[in-house]
Amino acid sequence: MVHELCDESRFKKGIDGALAQIRNGVHDGLFTASLDEPSWGLAHRVLTPAFGPMPIQNMFPDMHELAAQLTLKWARHGPDTPIMVTDDFTRLALDTIALCSMDFRFNSFYHDALHPFIDAMANFLVESNTRSEQPGFVTLLKRGAKKKYWKDIDTLRQTAQNVVDARKRNPNPSTDRHDLLSAMLDGVDPKTGQKLSESSIIDNLITFLIAGHETTSGMLSFAFYAMLKNPATYRKAQLEVDEVVGTGPIRPEHMNKLPYLSAILRETLRLYPTIPMIGVQAINDDVIGGKYAVKKGQVFALLLAASQVDPRVFGDEKTAKEFIPERMLDESFSQLSKEFPDFWKPFGNGVRGCIGRPFAWQESVLILAMLLQNLEFRFDDPGYELQYKQTLTTKPQGFLMRASIRHGLSASELGLRLGGGQNKTLGPTTTTTTKKSKPQQQKGKPLYIYYGSNSGTCEALAQRMAAGASLNGFSARVVDVLDSASNKKLARDGPVVIITASYEGQPPDNAGEFYKWIEGLGESNELDGVSYAVFGCGHRDWTQTYHRVPKFFDTAIHAQGGSRLCEIGLTDAAEGQMFSDFEQWEDDLFWPAVKAKYGVSSEGVDGSGAGGGRISVRFSSPRSSALRQDVKEAVVTETRRLTATEAKQKKHLEIQLPTGMTYRSGDYLAVLPINPAESVQRAMRRFHLAWDSNVTIEAEGQTRLPTDLPVPVYDILASYVELAQPATKRVGSLFSFLSFPFPLFSY
Repeated sequence: MVHELCDESRFKKGIDGALAQIRNGVHDGLFTASLDEPSWGLAHRVLTPAFGPMPIQNMFPDMHELAAQLTLKWARHGPDTPIMVTDDFTRLALDTIALCSMDFRFNSFYHDALHPFIDAMANFLVESNTRSEQPGFVTLLKRGAKKKYWKDIDTLRQTAQNVVDARKRNPNPSTDRHDLLSAMLDGVDPKTGQKLSESSIIDNLITFLIAGHETTSGMLSFAFYAMLKNPATYRKAQLEVDEVVGTGPIRPEHMNKLPYLSAILRETLRLYPTIPMIGVQAINDDVIGGKYAVKKGQVFALLLAASQVDPRVFGDEKTAKEFIPERMLDESFSQLSKEFPDFWKPFGNGVRGCIGRPFAWQESVLILAMLLQNLEFRFDDPGYELQYKQTLTTKPQGFLMRASIRHGLSASELGLRLGGGQNKTLGPTTTTTTKKSKPQQQKGKPLYIYYGSNSGTCEALAQRMAAGASLNGFSARVVDVLDSASNKKLARDGPVVIITASYEGQPPDNAGEFYKWIEGLGESNELDGVSYAVFGCGHRDWTQTYHRVPKFFDTAIHAQGGSRLCEIGLTDAAEGQMFSDFEQWEDDLFWPAVKAKYGVSSEGVDGSGAGGGRISVRFSSPRSSALRQDVKEAVVTETRRLTATEAKQKKHLEIQLPTGMTYRSGDYLAVLPINPAESVQRAMRRFHLAWDSNVTIEAEGQTRLPTDLPVPVYDILASYVELAQPATKRVGSLFSFLSFPFPLFSY
């Protein structure tokens, strides 16, 4: 029945009960607007790009900073102090959504009391729920509750207004952020050309602050309860973190290499859904279950807390209610999705599903990994039995833990390790406004690229292909949204490339008209003469539908007479390798097929050299000549510790010298270091240097720095200076061109 009622062609999200009351505070924000309200479509189209894969990855350093704050706070409590698990996860989740998406700091870990917004929000949600369950006249009679209710709403809206005002006073932060608030203030709806009103911005800021931390804090709290109740699961999760991350800093690339942690979160949401029920409404008069007549507008409560423990899906009555993350590992999860669509719905349904799901997932995997990596946990009360606290969402009530630091570190040592772990992404970030590309007219055969993209990823792939087209003998004449190609606009004089995603099996907003046109062609051979290729993006958590749209285009265009240039390319956002997968598809399948069909050689169009002239490559070691030393590469063959664990560390090293080099007692061994990328990037941020900056150094007398030629600053900081030792007065002037207080390394 839940599966049937998730059919969006027959049922839509219902705004009634507690949700109708919550509209008193957030009006027609994304969570509480009806699907047919224009405000929902406008906000959804404007804000979706802010939660695309690239923006989410660029939020990782801020997430890491706040996760480190929580980890260090718990470490400093000591092993005998009870931890208020749910309260601290609430602080973490609120601070994370505020900092990452709005560049606003609540600084919740630096105050004993929770921010007034949190108390106001909790009271607002409880009272909204209460109002939905009592007659209207009772609400009017409860004057004290009514006064408090509207005061709490004022607190919520004033907090959101403060966030907006702070950004308006500083519209160009030093971090050059392109976050959710930037999208709200600057984003333009590609469909209508409208921007969000300030009232709508306030509505949606409150919506994201509520939805972005309430559910995440509950999920993390339930996850730790479940792991402590199942010690084997806890140890398996900790072992995965130790093997993948070790004791070093957690990095963005680790997020897709922790499948067991993801399985724990999925299983947690299955057994303990933070939103245990969602409501839908019949669009027309209908019949459900093959026999139950329902009227248009009939409201249904989908009880996820029941459907997600259905014995027909998860075994017998006992097994279905057991915490078994293994059944939620990627392969098993995919298989269950194929057999029982809609068996797992904690993030809502269809087009009204949670827009911030990728944000919450990255945040949750990161904090699980960091806590398990650095701390050891146990129940404060071994006899604790789960109790529920419910507002709009559910959380454990009275759940306390204790934590001790792992690896023999002190809290100070752990703080130093956590403080040096993360850096801002130096690469490009995505923006929240969409502009049509105006590719340069270059020599070469025509290429037509169309994309369907809500989050901006497929658009970025299209732009990347266009930028490289000339190197393969083609000119990208068109780079535009798929809807612009509807109604017989697909060209015949060159290859047509379609790059698109699926959203719960539906086309992106800027590909809907094209989808309808292709779907309505029937068997008319309308696309005879079109040579095409398709590349699709998706996320494997939507097993049934995540590549549905690109696969549909690939088969439908072929059925209409189109000529498929090469096999469809597909990528999974969960793997975090979308650009690598796209490049591999281009290099291995698309360009070879296109060049063969259109007679383009490796040197350009018909050998004309449109792809560019020949290049030659020479290798050198500028550091060796700049240092004026005979530098060669040696290999460390063995290293072992000579001192006891508690003593100052000394090691024995064995080095295999290069062929032809000898060493005699008394000789000096010079080691040329390479500074870690984290240190180099930190220094470049400190001095506001672009990642591709060059520097030309002029010196009077000898220096071990390369002089009189442009050299990347990154190379200077990586290979010529020591970034780990304290500065000295003697070397302070050496880098006065940067006001740079770091010494040269010495021999």
